[in-house]
Amino acid sequence: MQYPPNTVQSRIATHLGEVRLAASAHGLVGLWFDGQRHLPAQLDGPQHWPYDDKHPVLVAAALQLRQYLDGQRRQFDLPLDLSGGTPFQQAVWQALLTLAHGTTSGYGALASQMGKPKAARAVGAAVGRNPISVVVPCHRVLGSAGALTGYAGGLQRKQALLALEGHAPALA
Repeated sequence: MQYPPNTVQSRIATHLGEVRLAASAHGLVGLWFDGQRHLPAQLDGPQHWPYDDKHPVLVAAALQLRQYLDGQRRQFDLPLDLSGGTPFQQAVWQALLTLAHGTTSGYGALASQMGKPKAARAVGAAVGRNPISVVVPCHRVLGSAGALTGYAGGLQRKQALLALEGHAPALA
């Protein structure tokens, strides 16, 4: 992933664990749970993005995420900056944004929706690399026969997010 220059970050605590948020001048570029796979190196270390708890996108994202997790919000109203992904990844992430609260899809169905019915595995890889968890609702994608599979933030978090939306798939 190539993140935009001048990206800033913040941290918030939630009942699903600590969340790291990142934003550019164009919008939210990241939402990751602590310990999530595919965390960008820029979150920590000597070259980390600076913290900016007053950045308007980060403030709005923190508020809306808390509202969502408390069951007070069903959709997000945030500017998104998906420019760090490849064109194919960006198309997959845009397709994820069409999955409404309380609905689920499969990887194959998402690939077909995109006009690429043979690309289910590639779609799955792009879903797994989604940098804006929850807001870009990759948790709404299930494996074949509705199996609870694949979530970079952990299957227990995926199960909790789906339960919040009225689904209760069991962990395999």
